[in-house]
Amino acid sequence: TTLVKQLALYVTMYSPLQMAADLYQNYEKYPDAFQFIKDVAVDWDNTYILEAEPGDYITIARKAKGKNEWYIGGITDENSREAVIDLSFLSAGKKYQATIYADGKTADWRTNPKEYVISTKKVTNKTKLKQRLAPSGGVAVSIKEL
Repeated sequence: TTLVKQLALYVTMYSPLQMAADLYQNYEKYPDAFQFIKDVAVDWDNTYILEAEPGDYITIARKAKGKNEWYIGGITDENSREAVIDLSFLSAGKKYQATIYADGKTADWRTNPKEYVISTKKVTNKTKLKQRLAPSGGVAVSIKEL
């Protein structure tokens, strides 16, 4: 998988016990990406399936338990695709900051699994994010109210 798909799995696979199971030296190489693992909640108030095709892809949004923070994970199989992430589940009339952890332009699980890009964007409940997912890649998003 790509590095970003590994981040997205923290959201797509429910587990109230999260852990980073690897040598710490491997995480030291990617401190900006590791920030998602530090931030992501381990339990949830709400869960929405935003898009899915069993065996092919899924995008899930989850609201952190007791907080006004959302986390989104999108993953795909061996085929690249464009995820359309509809943020209509966010509260109307409020503004949010989204931090997007995305596969890079040439990311591919076979040849370039560690290429990623992190960006921030102001979003509302009217926003639809379009995000390319590399072959066996993903997208991870943290959303916090401004």
